[in-house]
Amino acid sequence: MWSGNTTGSIYRCSGSGIWSGPGSYLFWADTAPGVIPDPRVLAQQAVTQMRLRAVTIGMAPEPSPGSVGLVGLPIWLWVASPDASTWGPNTKTASAGGYSVTATGKVTQVVWSMGDGGTVACTSTGTSYKDSFGMSASPDCGYRYTKQGTYTVTATSYWTINWSGIGASGVINQTYTSSVVVTIGELQTVVKG
Repeated sequence: MWSGNTTGSIYRCSGSGIWSGPGSYLFWADTAPGVIPDPRVLAQQAVTQMRLRAVTIGMAPEPSPGSVGLVGLPIWLWVASPDASTWGPNTKTASAGGYSVTATGKVTQVVWSMGDGGTVACTSTGTSYKDSFGMSASPDCGYRYTKQGTYTVTATSYWTINWSGIGASGVINQTYTSSVVVTIGELQTVVKG
C-alpha cells in the first residue's frame, strides 16, 4: 500500500459506513482525503519558492574604499541588476492534495535611508549613473548631502504579493534590506588676492 512513499498516511474507505468487511479498502494518500488545505499556508509556501532577497545597491559616488562624494553634489541611487528575486514580478504556485494557490509579487517602492536622517522613496529601479551625465541630478532617484561624513546608506525594498486560490485571495507584504557605506567630503577652495 505504501508503494515506496515515505510520507503521508494509509486511510480506510468504506462506502457503507462499516469500517471492515465487503466494500471497504485501504489506500495511501499524501494528505487526508476530503481535507482542503489552508490557502494562506499554500500562499506562504509559494512566497518561499520565490526566494526573494534584498536589492543590490547601485550608487554614485561608488560606495567603495577611496571613493569620495562631495557635499552638495548629486547622489544617484538605483537598483543594480534587478531580477525576479530582487524586483519582480515573480510568480510561483504551491499545491497540496489537488489544490493550488498562485502568488505574484513585485517591489512597490524602495526607501533609501541616507544615514544622515534623510530618506528618499523611489517607485522605480532608478537610473544607473554614466560618466556622460556629469554633475546632473538623477531624473528619478537621487539625493544631496549637506554635511561631510561617512554614512551608512540602507535600501529597504517593499514587496506586495497578491495570491489567490481555493476560493480565497489576499496580500502578503514583505521587506528586505541591504546597506553600503559611503564617504562624503567637502571641497575647499582657496582664493589668493
